[in-house]
Amino acid sequence: MSESFRYLHTMLRVGDLDRSIAFYTTHLGMKELRRNDVPDGKYTLVFLGYGDESRETVLELTYNYGVETYEMGGAFGHLAIGVPDIYGSCEKMRAAGVKISREPGPVKFGTTLIAFIEDPDGYKIELIQRK
Repeated sequence: MSESFRYLHTMLRVGDLDRSIAFYTTHLGMKELRRNDVPDGKYTLVFLGYGDESRETVLELTYNYGVETYEMGGAFGHLAIGVPDIYGSCEKMRAAGVKISREPGPVKFGTTLIAFIEDPDGYKIELIQRK
């Protein structure tokens, strides 16, 4: 049964849709794939990603009209993004004002290079060096 399953998206609630779209497209290279504004429901959904939704997992940003902040839950960990040059990526992001919450370097007890950044709403994003 599970062979027909596919991971489609992760949804994050955001307080400023334009600010969040700019963050994910400018700093992480995602593209806006589609948008669904639902005035009667007082929300907008924007789907971002690196490729066609029919083949790739994407990020859904949900903006609920008039809600500027959310309380971070204790169970959520982070999103993970592979990058080709973790040190260079972090330097560019730092220069652009992105919060680096863990400097690039090896993971504890390992050799994989990682760093953590935060999006404008405080969601943590792990950057992982990919070859």
